[in-house]
Amino acid sequence: VQLVESGGGLVQPGGSLRLSCAASGFTFSSYYMSWYRQAPGKERELVAGISSVGGRTTYAASVKGRFTISRDNAENTVYLQMNSLKPEDTAMYYCNVFRVVAYWGQGTQVTVSS
Repeated sequence: VQLVESGGGLVQPGGSLRLSCAASGFTFSSYYMSWYRQAPGKERELVAGISSVGGRTTYAASVKGRFTISRDNAENTVYLQMNSLKPEDTAMYYCNVFRVVAYWGQGTQVTVSS
């Protein structure tokens, strides 16, 4: 299993970013996918999740209405569109799949600052 995140960067408050996670090594279309984040000194937290065919999504209360998770099963990729970014969204963002055990990517850094 390999998960490779991309799309992070430095953005001003109110800005947008789109994260991508390219997956390989498993039948992507059969698995629930999630995005987590971890800020310095804090525990890793669930940001959003999406069912295998994309019909069901879930969001942390702190991002609901601002972030959108989606997936392209033909491209084995899951996305996180982040709008109206706030400084408190600053964190390392990780892609996750649970397949007997939890697998994580290397993360992509998102920094929201003026």
